[in-house]
Amino acid sequence: MAKAASTMTYRNPVLPGFYPDPSAIRVGEDYYMVTSTFEYFPGVPIFHSKNLIHWEQIGHVLTRESQVNLLSRNSSEGIYAPVLRYDNGVFYMITTDVYGISNFYVTATNPAGPWSDPILITYGNIDPSLFFDEDGKVYVSAQAGFGETSHIIQYEIDILTGKALTEPVVVWEGDEGPWVEGPHLYKIHGTYYMMTASGGTGPMHREIIGRSESPNGPFEMLSYPILTHNQLKDHPIQYTGHVELIDDVHGNWWALFLGVRPQNGKGSVLGRETFLAPVKWSEDGWPMIDNNEGHVSLQMEVPAIGEQRAIQSFKNRVMTRFSSKGLGLEWMYTRVIPGSDAVSLTELEGCLRLTGNANGLREGGANVFVCRRQQHHCMRIETRLMYEPIHEGEIAGIAARLSDKSNYSIGVTRQDGRAGILVTAWRQGAVTNYFTPIKAQVPVRLSIRSDENIYEFLYTLDGTTAEWISLGAMPAQNLTPDVDGAFTGVCVGMFASGTEAGSSAPAYYDYFEYEGFVE
Repeated sequence: MAKAASTMTYRNPVLPGFYPDPSAIRVGEDYYMVTSTFEYFPGVPIFHSKNLIHWEQIGHVLTRESQVNLLSRNSSEGIYAPVLRYDNGVFYMITTDVYGISNFYVTATNPAGPWSDPILITYGNIDPSLFFDEDGKVYVSAQAGFGETSHIIQYEIDILTGKALTEPVVVWEGDEGPWVEGPHLYKIHGTYYMMTASGGTGPMHREIIGRSESPNGPFEMLSYPILTHNQLKDHPIQYTGHVELIDDVHGNWWALFLGVRPQNGKGSVLGRETFLAPVKWSEDGWPMIDNNEGHVSLQMEVPAIGEQRAIQSFKNRVMTRFSSKGLGLEWMYTRVIPGSDAVSLTELEGCLRLTGNANGLREGGANVFVCRRQQHHCMRIETRLMYEPIHEGEIAGIAARLSDKSNYSIGVTRQDGRAGILVTAWRQGAVTNYFTPIKAQVPVRLSIRSDENIYEFLYTLDGTTAEWISLGAMPAQNLTPDVDGAFTGVCVGMFASGTEAGSSAPAYYDYFEYEGFVE
């Protein structure tokens, strides 16, 4: 098998922050990847790369209500485990809208979009995947069952309509672990491989594989995982699994997969991130990644893939200046994009205007929360807010959100006739509030700073050289999926909330700064 002559060094994860369930394809010399988004919208970010290491977001797949409406989804419901495929000039993204329209796929001729409205498919629970065979047949593989009874079903479809052409058959029951899911069917070197995750997306997570001469099996299962760290308790990368295999332009094979970087053994506020590792084929034809050997590390040296570039450098400091041209692709919302009555970039040039409704960060529905992913355990966010609350209880500020029941915020509000700064901590549904009166003075600068242990809340009323005043800190552990049960990671951004009647004064933000610190 051909090998690249030189090597590259890169850092894992290749997509830091809440980017779980990666799925990727190669089209010529270009690589494309998508990840899960759950209740966030626009849904399913799509990335482009020339070497599997440096990824640039080029759009979102789900951008319209006609594709998906997440308004009634709870935290960690919505869009699960998208799979990206390509055939005969068309890109396909297949996924599940959990508690919504269920399994569907959309198509595009340009991966940056626009993508079509959904084509619904009939069978399967979650994690559908597409496979285009050489004979023109198209297969859907999908998870069925629940927990310990999870298994993989498979059937043929008409790719133009989504109509099932065969009845589903059980093709894979896994290794007797719970949650056999995330199936991918491949044909490599003339052999069909069925690969799935097993064990649940936690400490026992692993990737297992089988092979057959037929796409419907029976599949001979390898007796041990091709990827897991479930016996390496002190390794900095845990919960590894949900793998995508992909070949590069040199004929080498790679694995993109999710993993978690726990802090102090207590999970990670960043959630599940996307990692990359080389695949080595055994002499008897099995793709191997890292079965508790510790090969996958935070810094990797590998054969060069495509164009050669220096080790990837993430934008650790991003200053967002608002303009009528719109927000960058890193920005998103909970469930739906609020209407112009709630969010505007044109009302006051250079400012983002938010007007709250009756839904605070605790409630579901259409929150007024404009956010981006937290990508470093040690980071700070900062904004300058012009806001004069009129009614008791309305508030605007910045927040770190894991879910509806677990989030931290600092904002300007009015209590008992006084303006003040309110720090609110929702921890698995229990709330704590700390109110600090201030002079009726605007603008106010707000900041949240975090490390592996805490989130700290600060404000200042004066100019840019004024000293920041700390209002205390909350444990980072409370915003970890391990504690909360969420499938997401923390997102940070700006929010506004009105009263129960929905009334709210407008809040104007003239910048948002994110700065991360490499650990």
